[in-house]
Amino acid sequence: MDVVDGGVDRGQNPRATMERDSDDKIAEPSWFSPKKLLFVFCVVNLINYIDRGAIASNGVNGSLGTCTSTGTCSAGSGIQGDFNLSNFQDGVLSSAFMVGLLVASPIFASVAKSVNPFRLIGIGLSIWTLAVVGCGLSFDFWSITFCRMFVGVGEASFVSLAAPFIDDNAPQAQKSAWLAMFYMCIPTGYALGYVYGGLVGSVLPWRAAFWGEAILMLPFAVLGFVIKPLHLKGFAPDDKGKNRTDNLNVLPTGYGFSAVLKDLKLLLVDKVYVTNILGYIAYNFVLGAYSYWGPKAGYNIYKMENADMIFGGITVICGIVGTLSGGVVLDFMDATISNAFKLLSVSTFIGGLFCFAAFCFKSMYAFLALFAVGELLVFATQGPVNFIVLHCVKPSLRPLAMAMSTVSIHIFGDVPSSPLVGVLQDYVNNWRVTALVLTFVLFPAAAIWFIGIFLNSVDRYNEDSEPDAVTRESAIAPLLEEA
Repeated sequence: MDVVDGGVDRGQNPRATMERDSDDKIAEPSWFSPKKLLFVFCVVNLINYIDRGAIASNGVNGSLGTCTSTGTCSAGSGIQGDFNLSNFQDGVLSSAFMVGLLVASPIFASVAKSVNPFRLIGIGLSIWTLAVVGCGLSFDFWSITFCRMFVGVGEASFVSLAAPFIDDNAPQAQKSAWLAMFYMCIPTGYALGYVYGGLVGSVLPWRAAFWGEAILMLPFAVLGFVIKPLHLKGFAPDDKGKNRTDNLNVLPTGYGFSAVLKDLKLLLVDKVYVTNILGYIAYNFVLGAYSYWGPKAGYNIYKMENADMIFGGITVICGIVGTLSGGVVLDFMDATISNAFKLLSVSTFIGGLFCFAAFCFKSMYAFLALFAVGELLVFATQGPVNFIVLHCVKPSLRPLAMAMSTVSIHIFGDVPSSPLVGVLQDYVNNWRVTALVLTFVLFPAAAIWFIGIFLNSVDRYNEDSEPDAVTRESAIAPLLEEA
């Protein structure tokens, strides 16, 4: 009688054996319950975006030195003042992480086919931690830009793999809400970063802000290596690279460059995926520039003395309420791809109207009231847009779909928007006009997502990952036991 690895008799029913093994594995206690998993990923995402907000804050980013007509000069402050950066260089610095993210995201997504995805997150967070330490040790524009590139490399593993883990383990009726909780950390992190950067910059050198971030992230980088690895639907190799036949969909480990190109082609010909990403790019073009230039624009247009604190406060409140509301509303409507497109187009269009109107007012209080409502509506998109990314493709494509989504919205969205807005401002020298031109881009985003409503969309979450994959009968049960 032939026996294969793991003691499975070829004469036995492999599905029955697999499900018996699956029951034994499920019975094993796990420190990570779904809620704990969500909490850890949310904190990591929060720290990641605190870094984005901190480098944009007036306390860390600073300003150039100025000279009056009488010849009286004042020293610059922060990164821009110490390294004497132009607005264009300053915008490039905010986008430098994208180089590492662009290169590393597809690599991490493809390597997840043969290396445990949870361990890959640990590797990525370790690189991120070392890179932000390097930012604090930088000595000129090129050295800090180089370190920011490696921040992107570290982020690449997390952004492509965390959302599929959450999607697998969320309750079936709350998937969009759980994704919204995770993506709520983006505006919240930015906002806390503004406040954090402002506070650190007022009492310590700007370099200390980066070292503080490294201390916060280090425990989570270590956690990725020391706990029992978690397995992702569609990818279930153990730490030694061997395929497991447990309760997860299992893929063959052979996954080369040609297979990556094949998967990329599948994404590019998927009309639902492409339409969603095009809208997301336009949307992120605006939010990326808002997040970087917002405090500086607010200070110059409305003479806000505490622009970091004001923009941070508005963003954190509207980000939390708006993002969570978007996820809850989509679940209430019935979380389908078509309904997600409806929510995206309506909330972005109305939110864009409020933000555009806000910059038309000269009163700071009218601006703050209208802009807060606009941000509340605009942030409602985070859960629905990522729900579409995860559910319009089959499970084995989710990490690559998330990776290419992240790469696309950055390389065509917030990466060019920051330096382009800097160039526009250098040309017109009017922050109000610059802000109005930028805000108008939200309307094309709403129009693109509106088109998505009429596309033939199918939720592919329960499709088999590969023709030769070993699958379980139920594809919707959480991969972790509730605590």
